[in-house]
Amino acid sequence: MESIKIAILGVGNCASSLYQGIHYYKEKKSAFGIMRENIGGYTCKNIEVVAAIDIDTRKVGKTLKEAIFSKPNCTPVYCNDVTEGPIVVRGPLLDGVANIDNLNDKEDFFIVSDEEECDVEKYLLDNGVDILINYLPVGSQKATEYYAELCLRTKISLLNCIPVFIASDPSWEKRFIETGIPIVGDDMKSQFGASILSQMLQELAITRGHHVKAHIQRNVGGNTDFLNMTNQERLLFKKKSKENVIRSQHDLNNLNQNDCFFHAGPSEYIKYYGDNKVANIHLELEGFMGAPVTLDAQLSVIDSPNSAGVVIDAIRYLKVARELGIVGALKGPSSFTQKTPPQQMSYSDSMYECDALANRELSKITKMQKKSE
Repeated sequence: MESIKIAILGVGNCASSLYQGIHYYKEKKSAFGIMRENIGGYTCKNIEVVAAIDIDTRKVGKTLKEAIFSKPNCTPVYCNDVTEGPIVVRGPLLDGVANIDNLNDKEDFFIVSDEEECDVEKYLLDNGVDILINYLPVGSQKATEYYAELCLRTKISLLNCIPVFIASDPSWEKRFIETGIPIVGDDMKSQFGASILSQMLQELAITRGHHVKAHIQRNVGGNTDFLNMTNQERLLFKKKSKENVIRSQHDLNNLNQNDCFFHAGPSEYIKYYGDNKVANIHLELEGFMGAPVTLDAQLSVIDSPNSAGVVIDAIRYLKVARELGIVGALKGPSSFTQKTPPQQMSYSDSMYECDALANRELSKITKMQKKSE
């Protein structure tokens, strides 16, 4: 199989884990830790990072290998035997950096480079990029829209890992359909994180005949993602996106959302935690004859590899879709990998479409797409 040429937008912790993971699984005989070893004939060995874009002075001008291990990145190193990779170029700033009021140490956050901005469109075309991965900070609305426009002009697929709504916005999706390229989004759902756990608990409660009175999810962490979200203006769509995961089960089962109290979102930045995220989930249910059921769970995960474990699949779903001529938002893979997809699905339905794409069963995919229209 040919290489899947990707560009990374935002060389932060998630990019570090992804780049490490690509090399880690190229050398490993076992694919333990990956959801799918093979998608449409593609494995991790086929993924090639050919371009990288950032705005931080500690990363711009360095090789990708140097950049992923530079501050403010704090994710653990599981594989330092990685290739040098492309030189990180300076992209436009736009709204990519938040104003943080209580920043005690500037080394903890982004330091904007004074290097000249790259001609990003030419850079992506010159490197033959298939897929652009959006790892910009939460709240980067203008910047994400700028790069979505670039994808449309260059016919590069977008994998939108943040809660700026592109794939889930019908007007944007229409433009990707008209351009003839697939897209996956919006807002990456971790491999085994708070969102997928909340979704499965909500789905389990409803399918087992329970009324969910309250579903509360709170998250704390110490990486730049959590620090960025101490700016409340950038938090709105993240909170909405995380709650969409829980609310979706009510919609799929035609239940009244007003009968349940929902709350989900980041609650606090604690530097000490670094890239570790701690999530607390609280459910209050009513079962048989209204008998009360309460569930409290705590989940502790390393945030960035948890995200990269999903991205490594989404990349390959997009590549296969490009080869099969499937255009617009990929409904099943988006629902399986994202918090706010264009169409929320049950876990089993999203898996069905992912299976079909992984096996290149175009007739099944077409049938699912028609069913969702």
